[in-house]
Amino acid sequence: MCASKGITTVTTPNSRPLRVAVIGAGPAGIYAADMITKTEAVREGELEVSVDLFDRYPTPFGLIRYGVAPDHPRIKGIITALRSILGRGDIRFFGNVEYGRDITLGEFLTHYDAVIFATGAVNDAPLDIPGADLDGSYGAARFVAWYDGHPDYPRTWPLTAKEIAVIGNGNVALDVARVLSKHAEDMLVTEIPGNVYQGLRESPVTDVHIFGRRGPAQIKFTPLELRELAKSRDVDIVVYDEDFQFDEASEKAMVENNQTKVMMKTLQKWREDETPKTASRRLHLHFLQTPDEILGDEDGKVRAIRMERTRLNGDASVTGTGEYTEYPVQAVYHAIGYLGSPLPELPFDPERGVILNEEGRVVEADGTPVPGVYATGWIKRGPVGLIGATKSDALETVTHLVEDRASLADPDRPEPQAVVELLEDKGVQYTTWDGWLALDEYEQSLGQSSHDAEGNPRERVKVVERDEMISVSRGAVQQ
Repeated sequence: MCASKGITTVTTPNSRPLRVAVIGAGPAGIYAADMITKTEAVREGELEVSVDLFDRYPTPFGLIRYGVAPDHPRIKGIITALRSILGRGDIRFFGNVEYGRDITLGEFLTHYDAVIFATGAVNDAPLDIPGADLDGSYGAARFVAWYDGHPDYPRTWPLTAKEIAVIGNGNVALDVARVLSKHAEDMLVTEIPGNVYQGLRESPVTDVHIFGRRGPAQIKFTPLELRELAKSRDVDIVVYDEDFQFDEASEKAMVENNQTKVMMKTLQKWREDETPKTASRRLHLHFLQTPDEILGDEDGKVRAIRMERTRLNGDASVTGTGEYTEYPVQAVYHAIGYLGSPLPELPFDPERGVILNEEGRVVEADGTPVPGVYATGWIKRGPVGLIGATKSDALETVTHLVEDRASLADPDRPEPQAVVELLEDKGVQYTTWDGWLALDEYEQSLGQSSHDAEGNPRERVKVVERDEMISVSRGAVQQ
């Protein structure tokens, strides 16, 4: 199986292409790879580039495939944009190749002039309160990985709670709460795997509570995501008058920030809605409450969460009031942020969860640059910002890489086929872009043989098992 096609070259006399490897095929990595091929030096014929994209998953798209709820309203548009970049054929994709296991940093620098790390942040930031380790307390990232069919996570999830707390006021918290409260049949219009549908179908949930420590004017949801909550069938949205408190910063945001203004209109509409709450499930939005302790029963299982009331200080920050309320819940999901993981042979800041770097140039603890090594995306700046920030972040890193090109050391084996030979010599079962197209078609065929609640064929059914993905991608399964 050969992946040697698809090299971007702009003819420049007496030179070879600048070889760049990008580690991580999520949005950050794909945007970085794309920008390398479009730099001014390339456009003007001053530079040739050859870009290879690696990922530890057999498939591309990273967080978009394995970190976003399947019913997210914008997911298809993002994947379409990323797919168009890789579909051009000028960036090679190598899936199922894990940095540090299949290829070391030294081996990458033997084959490439530069390496860009775009490995993201996939672990949960810890919830540092008593009871966070009780049975029934979960990091949201692990639940997201389960319902997105991540190949490295268990196939089952303990959905036994009737009442659930979700801690956080960002889009991940909203995704988790929406999936938990939604009826499983209504998820069949998405690509969720069969095991996820079965798990959600057996859930006895009646109430999901989302808690945010600041006020409604400080929520971090996007307006589109917030409005999506009201589209869930047989799920009532419940808000509380006492939570609608505003300070000077809140009043200013509601006047000057269009996004805040739109979301406040949505919340006020729900607040004023006097329609009887008759749905079988309820999704409660709580503001100005911060978690104090998760309480357990004699068996070490979650039985309640104690929240402390907060008050706004005038600048959108909050202070605890000493007023506490216990909510009976049997599960707690915390979605308070992600954290990057350390990578072999690279300097790392464990508190921020990022590779040590200066504007994308990887540096040692003393500030000394690591030649030929760069970072972009959340592993560079931390888990903040949406697609726009990811693009500008990639541009900064790529700009510095191109500026440094004259000082980069020549790799011993820069020819494109050499890295293919290395992978094959090691017995790495790598996948390619053509392999992804085969898997994409296979997942769509699975959808055609499955049906949603109204009896219509589904658009696709996501394959979960890594071995099956590799087998399909490498042509071992007949379509």
